[in-house]
Amino acid sequence: MLEILRRIVQDVGAAPDLSSALAITVNRIRAAMKVAACTVYLADEDNRSHVLMATAGLNPQAVGRVRLGHHQGLVGLVAERQEPLNVADAPRHPRFHPVCEVCEEGYHAFLGVPLIQYRRVLGVLVVQDSAVRQFDSEEVDFLVTIAAQLASILNHAILSGATQELLNPLNTHTRALQGVAGAPGVAMGAVTIPHLLADLDDVPDRLSQEVASEEAAFHAAIAAVEQELREASDRLAPLLPPTEQALFTVYRMMLSSDSLIEDTLGGIRAGRWAPTAWRDAVLARVRLLEQAEDSYLSTRAEDIRDLGRRVLQHLRAGPDQHPHPAAGRCVLVAEDMSVAHLAAVPPEQLAGIVCLRGSALSHVALLARAMGIPAVMGLGDRPLGRFEGSDIIVDGYHGRVYVNPDPATRAEYRQLMDTEAALTVGLGKLRDLPAETQDGYHIPLYAKAGLLTDIAAARDSGAEGIGLYRTEFAYMVRESFPSEDEQYQIYRRMLAAFAPQPVVMRTLDIGGDKTLPYFTIEENNPFLGWRGMRFTLDHPEIFVTQLRAMLRANVELDNLRILFPMITTVEELDEALRLLARADQELREEGWPVTRPPVGVMIEVPSAAWQTGQLARRADFLSVGTNDLTQYTLAVDRDNARVAGLYDNLHPAVLKTVAYIIENGHRSGRPVNLCGEMAADPGAAVLLLGMGVDSLSASATSVPRVKWAIRSFSHAEARELARQALELETARAVRQLLNDALRRAGLGEIVHESA
Repeated sequence: MLEILRRIVQDVGAAPDLSSALAITVNRIRAAMKVAACTVYLADEDNRSHVLMATAGLNPQAVGRVRLGHHQGLVGLVAERQEPLNVADAPRHPRFHPVCEVCEEGYHAFLGVPLIQYRRVLGVLVVQDSAVRQFDSEEVDFLVTIAAQLASILNHAILSGATQELLNPLNTHTRALQGVAGAPGVAMGAVTIPHLLADLDDVPDRLSQEVASEEAAFHAAIAAVEQELREASDRLAPLLPPTEQALFTVYRMMLSSDSLIEDTLGGIRAGRWAPTAWRDAVLARVRLLEQAEDSYLSTRAEDIRDLGRRVLQHLRAGPDQHPHPAAGRCVLVAEDMSVAHLAAVPPEQLAGIVCLRGSALSHVALLARAMGIPAVMGLGDRPLGRFEGSDIIVDGYHGRVYVNPDPATRAEYRQLMDTEAALTVGLGKLRDLPAETQDGYHIPLYAKAGLLTDIAAARDSGAEGIGLYRTEFAYMVRESFPSEDEQYQIYRRMLAAFAPQPVVMRTLDIGGDKTLPYFTIEENNPFLGWRGMRFTLDHPEIFVTQLRAMLRANVELDNLRILFPMITTVEELDEALRLLARADQELREEGWPVTRPPVGVMIEVPSAAWQTGQLARRADFLSVGTNDLTQYTLAVDRDNARVAGLYDNLHPAVLKTVAYIIENGHRSGRPVNLCGEMAADPGAAVLLLGMGVDSLSASATSVPRVKWAIRSFSHAEARELARQALELETARAVRQLLNDALRRAGLGEIVHESA
């Protein structure tokens, strides 16, 4: 059964389009399970129905014509329950709904399995038989496994619009792809995919009129790979047994195959781009080998793929293979994204960011917020390669993406962008006004920064200083650890730009989703591993160097605040303070007139939250990092698209934890600040004000909206809002409470940011 399953999956994956894939699925399942009929229904969410889209055994004329309501019949029951339904005699079931068009008279046994991806029912896969019988467990397991594979294919098809074209061929309305809101705002541009050609399957279809140059690039790539293989063979020959050495010879023989070369050249001469022609030639051979009965031949399919990727690496390295849009704006779309990807695009061209992985608290999402760039995260597995150059709309408020939007959708979002621009201009009037409630209560509102280029935006936002300076950014954009003098120059510029206003500098916080290109940390679970203070305390030479640079930069300015991240025990704080004292003493002995700055602790893990009192007695202030605190409290990996929807810093457990931290910090006589992304949400900011937090730190782009919200409420109203929120049982209820309050205060224009 496993071999049959493997072959079905291969055949379906090789299908040229969705209709063919569905037809192959139903025919192969019907034959493998020896049943009377196999059928696929696709969910049409727009019309709240399930549409029969492929069948083997029922009336073929019914395809595309038969629709069942969302809750109609046994198909609707499978979708409702989101689990297999195994019925021995379907016509006797109370939910059975006869459909005359499908001609299923005489069918009794029914087995339906939902097609689910990321909790979303995409359709239902059904097998039927003429006998009155229950399908056995092996048959159920087989169909469930096939359904999981088919759901993944359908998820791919959603992005391309293939499912929508099948379900509603006459409906031209653009369908939204739902992800997770990463950074607020709306953007339009052309899809640009970094490192697009890393995988054969992601090579886009592209035409080229430059036949000679495409042929030359292809021959050069082949020659380069041949040279690589020859050098690798010579280098490794003394270390490998003869059977392994022969593999290099096999690779070179496959690479020089006349038919492979000629097929690629034929594709180029037919007007295709060299990578497209190479992709087609390679994948055609891969499919043939994968279908071979001989296990040796089927194993060679991966060798062909590997060769294909090697050649693509060289084709990709050509000067014209990654053009950014010459004019207009581009939207970077990738599975994962790095600082290098963002830096490769001129700021004036980068309109938006879309990531298949991650959540609102992924590192790239935080960067996007800091840069004021709309972002959508966690779209899930999508076939991105075929959409390079497509028009796209990024709705960072609601986590939606529209590929090749229709004119109506485009006009709707253009109007929203115009409204946003007008709002931004209006909020500029608040720049020099304090974040003060209507009854005169002032709460310091700071900006966050990560690079020196953030200085101008932070100052223009009307912030009263920097509440969180992420020093790791200066490490991440380099090729080695920065020296003390290099760090001194950076920190001095940041402190001088805001003096006498405070600048809170967080010491190096790497690990989790923040990595250094020159210091790789390989861990199975990096968020629970060697990160933050755990790393720097294990490397005092790196930590003390940074502390020395900070203390030197603060000389005569005296606006530095030092913040220690990822503290989990009082012992860690004691050790960090000891090393700070050591750096201070060293500099004094060297003649530097340093002063000890206030020192804070980030409370971002439950162990620190519940030891707030003990930590507060050792530190000068506390800073709540709600990004990680939410992740660890809710046990949600913020970079995992499958669970990103569970991440919510308005969860009652998170709110109660924050309230506990504030109460115990104040009891110890220490101010409690909040520097997580929660502070960038206008509604949540008012809530935190009511809970008693002493200051807020938000991205520069969010500061004006947060200030507007604070100035629209009285302190008494904020306290009452906090009291009500802490009594609620769900994050949804808290969000509704805050949105209603914002609307009543006349802030309906910013409600969508937290919807």
